[in-house]
Amino acid sequence: MVLAAGAICWRTVAGKTQVLLVHRGERADTSLPKGKMDPGETPPQTAVREIAEETGLSITLGAPLGTTEYTMPGGRETIGYYWAAEVNDSIAAASTFVPNQEIAAVEWLSIRAARGALTYERDRDVLDRFAERVSAGTARTFPIIALRHGKAVPPASWDGPDATRPLLHRGLEQSQSVAPAVAAWSPKKLISSTATRCLATIEPIAALTGLPVKQSAGISQDAYEDGTAKVRNIVTKRVRKQESVVFCSHGPVLPEIIDAIAGATNTPLDAPLRRAAMLSTSSFTVLHVSVEHPENGLVAIETHGPVLD
Repeated sequence: MVLAAGAICWRTVAGKTQVLLVHRGERADTSLPKGKMDPGETPPQTAVREIAEETGLSITLGAPLGTTEYTMPGGRETIGYYWAAEVNDSIAAASTFVPNQEIAAVEWLSIRAARGALTYERDRDVLDRFAERVSAGTARTFPIIALRHGKAVPPASWDGPDATRPLLHRGLEQSQSVAPAVAAWSPKKLISSTATRCLATIEPIAALTGLPVKQSAGISQDAYEDGTAKVRNIVTKRVRKQESVVFCSHGPVLPEIIDAIAGATNTPLDAPLRRAAMLSTSSFTVLHVSVEHPENGLVAIETHGPVLD
């Protein structure tokens, strides 16, 4: 099985939405930009890397647009993961694209023109999903990321306070693995429980993004257990600010974080949303909120985890 990832890069020009297509010289086709996943990569990480390599654009991922499944020449089954990615003027101006053997040209087209230009029906399916978002006014989103800490020293093996339990070597590896995936959404704020295991988990993300980590006892497990947690206030504040943020917390606290996001966006707390809160160590859920209509429910939800041998 071959895994690939890409994005619909989009922009608004004179009030009209345009999307970016790539013309591949070797294949003589026109498609959405995407490429194969390298060993050790997560799909979000691959999407950002491939867009940079094929279009010269340094993008930030938006909401997911689902997957495609198809058979490549030679009989290889392939799954492609896609996201929306808005390209503002500064990102476009910084493009490093030059025609090359793989990508002969890139072209911005209206959604309608792009649909007619695409070679593959599977790409048109992804474009149609994006077009539905544009029609609904939910194409522009901001992410709230709920991250569980990495695998830590078991409580029975630790003599000190629970909040001082460190990550195991495996947990450190998990945290390093997942950091590029989280960074694919270019968070603007990093908020962590004060527990040592959470701070160690979010540190690689801070290193990649250059952001400071704000420590918050209000989303710690100790506060949750003694009834002093301030999850709803902390989360609601970030939703109102429409600020892309990472919350690094604990298994028992994550459902409270998800519940607070659901409440702030008028999203029913259904079974899929509850499952999105049941994260394994160093896994994270991205909840995508509409910039224009944050009160109309979440646009999309996705969950990812570390990639380790």
